[in-house]
Amino acid sequence: MEITDKEVLKQKVFKMIDDSAQELQDYAADVASEPEFGFKEFKTSAKLAAQFDKLGIPYRKGMAITAVKGVLKGGKPGPTIAILGELDAIGCPEHPKADPDTGAAHACGHHMQQSSMLAAAYGLAKTGVMKDLCGNVVFFGVPAEEYVQIAYRKKLRKEGKLHFLHGKGELIYEGEFDDIDMAMMIHSQKKTPEPVVAIGTSSNGFIGKTIQYVGKAAHAADAPDQGINALNAAMLGIMGINALRETFRDDDAIRVHPIITKGGDLVNNVPDDVRIETYVRAKTMDAIDRTNAKVDAALRAGGAAIGAKVNIDTLPGQLPLICNQEMNELFVHNAQEAFPEVKITNAGHFSASTDMGDVSHLMPAIHPFIGGVDGLLHGPDFKVVDFKAAALLPGKAFAGMVIDLLSDDAKDAKKILADFKPALTKEQYIAKLDGYFSEEEPDHD
Repeated sequence: MEITDKEVLKQKVFKMIDDSAQELQDYAADVASEPEFGFKEFKTSAKLAAQFDKLGIPYRKGMAITAVKGVLKGGKPGPTIAILGELDAIGCPEHPKADPDTGAAHACGHHMQQSSMLAAAYGLAKTGVMKDLCGNVVFFGVPAEEYVQIAYRKKLRKEGKLHFLHGKGELIYEGEFDDIDMAMMIHSQKKTPEPVVAIGTSSNGFIGKTIQYVGKAAHAADAPDQGINALNAAMLGIMGINALRETFRDDDAIRVHPIITKGGDLVNNVPDDVRIETYVRAKTMDAIDRTNAKVDAALRAGGAAIGAKVNIDTLPGQLPLICNQEMNELFVHNAQEAFPEVKITNAGHFSASTDMGDVSHLMPAIHPFIGGVDGLLHGPDFKVVDFKAAALLPGKAFAGMVIDLLSDDAKDAKKILADFKPALTKEQYIAKLDGYFSEEEPDHD
């Protein structure tokens, strides 16, 4: 297929996406009106499935509890490209569109991811261009990117409903990425109301931890000497972590940010059951592992100082993101074709985390950041101010990439795959994450 033929296909797809703008915007508003936490996205999952029904895209659902996976096949066999959209919301009870009962809100732009994925689906499905391409496209609604409500997820794991506690990791474990060769998705960029594509290279990964300090209850006024204050032990553990911060190398981009989720039961009792959650984040898995050992030592030292027992439950989190350079360049090219006035910037390293990092260890993947939104991620001021820039632009870029990658007997896709060396095989990935589980059961719930 000549370049001119690709351009004809792209223009058909771009026009279809423009013509579908109101439907896509209505979908995003509908999802934002009923935000749901990870592995609880049943309403959102049903809304996405209804879109696939409307487009005639065959799909399966219910993997990793709430995932929805639609597939469009090309005219000839070839590689399979996945476009991902995350289904879950974050906790932000002060957001104007937060669920009043749960505090969940789409204050991170995941509804924009879904709309950009669907924009590509509308363009590719409704124009029939797939018959001219060699390979397939998966439109994948994926759950639970936000690593929150850990106790709930541990319960699901104990009940045998999950193996890993984050959506893409669980889908990898279940084999739902086995038939996918490369993957892409976008994320909203904080405080960027104008049309922007910020190309990232990497992100932090992390492991999760829950910690319990077990002391001895006593009357806080009458007999404090007879108790063991678990809250004091926890505070010393946190102070120990803070004392370590000068040892964290700047190049490792380390972040450790504990919260106390239970500080005691009654104010006139010496606290005997205190709980903490934290992440240990860094730019590489080696840095995460080194820091994790230091954090554990600090946490246990807090217990030793007071005489409290310490139970540390370490959980696999998300791996650092490794973006594919050739796919990044192709995304930029198509974004500029679709929206010539778009501004291109370098996002560099992202100090937060995404489970797209897990996918990027196994296959070529990208995760650019997109404008059209204002406010802080996870903040009550987060809002979409330019839907065209936030969803239609990346949707067109995705669809244009699919045409580029799967044209000419999928020559470009096959070259990227031939050059790619995965950081981990699927088996190595599962073994690595399984190796982080070190569950110490709490003394009492």
